[in-house]
Amino acid sequence: MKIFKLRNGIILQHQSASYLIDHAWDWLVNRDELHQYLTDLVKGLTPISEEKASACIQDELAPPIGMQEVWAAGVTYMRSREARMEESADSGAADLYDRVYAAERPELFFKSTPQRVAGHNQHVHIRRDSTWDVPEPEMTLFINSKGNIQGYTVGNDMSSRSIEGENALYLPQAKIFERSAAIGPCIYVPAEPVGADTVIKMSIHRDGAEVYYDETPISRMKRSFTELAQFLYRECDFDHGCFLMTGTCLVPPNDFTLREGDVVSITIDPIGTLINTVSYKPEIEP
Repeated sequence: MKIFKLRNGIILQHQSASYLIDHAWDWLVNRDELHQYLTDLVKGLTPISEEKASACIQDELAPPIGMQEVWAAGVTYMRSREARMEESADSGAADLYDRVYAAERPELFFKSTPQRVAGHNQHVHIRRDSTWDVPEPEMTLFINSKGNIQGYTVGNDMSSRSIEGENALYLPQAKIFERSAAIGPCIYVPAEPVGADTVIKMSIHRDGAEVYYDETPISRMKRSFTELAQFLYRECDFDHGCFLMTGTCLVPPNDFTLREGDVVSITIDPIGTLINTVSYKPEIEP
């Protein structure tokens, strides 16, 4: 089943039917056995029409996040390791990425506060002081306050490869800025964990033409989702739960950089598709 957060309310989709829920978002999602709770909840609800559900999602959809932080894992795929080593070759830091890929401890970093997160059909940003910018499509976990994975969403970890490549200590500036994280369109809550054959697909369109497309199964990940969640929760508390982006394997060619107006589409079935348009953060007049 899927949970869509609206500006005012929640839509739950289950077995081709849609239901309006007036629960508080954080109270609803942050629990154990979320799938069972939602299954029991719909038994007492009346479905709304398909037309009303579609209109609500079209007109009122918000990012599926409340008071949760967004974190991310890096270098969880071999292709990501190779890309990070390529971009940091001149800085002498390439060995760092080779070592973290092989290490017991994964790379985990803070990505975004909830108010900086973009949702489906919203803008994501690239930095004005960056010359090499890419989207990173990632399976994103929703983990409750007890550290248990309860759902999944589509994530876009917007990144400056030029800034991170210049110096590995610039990682926070390469990764954390306004609208550098996008998630959506919903939280997918299955009865069982998603399978290793789940595929992540990404396309980038520029001026109406496709300039990049690739796809990969999550089976190519070196680390498991539970492993990443356990490391994140070792010494951190998340009272409302947390989102964790799990790394990327889809890396555009080194001569590619995002431009203002590009449209990034990331699809993970059966979650859905997250679409974002690239822009710069609006300048504030002095």
